[in-house]
Amino acid sequence: MPMDAALIEKLIKDAIPDAVIRIDDLRGDGDHYAAYVESASFAGKTRVQQHQMVYKALQGRMGGELHALALQTATPPQT
Repeated sequence: MPMDAALIEKLIKDAIPDAVIRIDDLRGDGDHYAAYVESASFAGKTRVQQHQMVYKALQGRMGGELHALALQTATPPQT
């Protein structure tokens, strides 16, 4: 069963409240998404740790409801 982009965004936002999130449905099928997640909470963490934070926010839905997620994470630009 496909997963709605709004649910992906909500789950990430619930776990990482300051996150700026952009989600694109790559195929229009609700199974293949690209996500950009920016958060100050990623500061000092490796890219793997940042991705683990996002995957944890998805509460085990990766590989089930959500078939594929191309993930890009970043910290906010310093001003």
